[in-house]
Amino acid sequence: MTPDAPRPTLAEELLLLCFDPDSGRKLMRAGHSSAYGVAGAALAELRLAGRVVEEHGRVRVTNPLPPPDDPLLAAALESLAQPGKDAKRGGPRTARWVRSASGRLEEAWLARLAESGAVRVETRRFLGLFPYRHASVGPVDLTTAARRRFELARRGGFADPRARALAALASAIGISGSLCPGWGRRPERQAMRRLVRTDWAARAVHKNVMSDNADGGGGAADGGGGGDGGG
Repeated sequence: MTPDAPRPTLAEELLLLCFDPDSGRKLMRAGHSSAYGVAGAALAELRLAGRVVEEHGRVRVTNPLPPPDDPLLAAALESLAQPGKDAKRGGPRTARWVRSASGRLEEAWLARLAESGAVRVETRRFLGLFPYRHASVGPVDLTTAARRRFELARRGGFADPRARALAALASAIGISGSLCPGWGRRPERQAMRRLVRTDWAARAVHKNVMSDNADGGGGAADGGGGGDGGG
């Protein structure tokens, strides 16, 4: 990232961390964990901007205007502030919103990364019949820089709120084992798990990932369970 380039959103950073910069492949197995992570990252970004809070398991919009400069964050905020039963009750259930918004948000952020050349998104067919979307690292390597930024934040103990949010989300979707591999770094993965428990956006992501795992939907998570994410 050049000095005058805009800072990547948390969703972009998380997606970049989901890819192995050497193989170009996505780290996690088939599943929706990265999509849940993107939705959680949007919530975390809006929270850091003072736009939303969580109360009693629901997301409440506290500052809708003016809309965020980023159009994808603006769309996410608008969906949270839509009138209806959820608004009267204090806002949508956090975990439910993460699940419902995850697909469209991941698709939108992947499209943005594809425009920059950071990822390549292709439509493939399972058994030659069923179409599915396949994403891999594109010709412009932004994953290595994202890994470098994450490593610097890790060395600093995830000192700032943005770094802590990213670490919690990474653990919630199950990639801390790839970012901090080996038995010797198990305490770091455990520390990232603890961040999940104190971050309501990451907890909502983790809840959805674990629900899918229980249903056999795939996509490992290490955000609050008993495993240590690849140790």
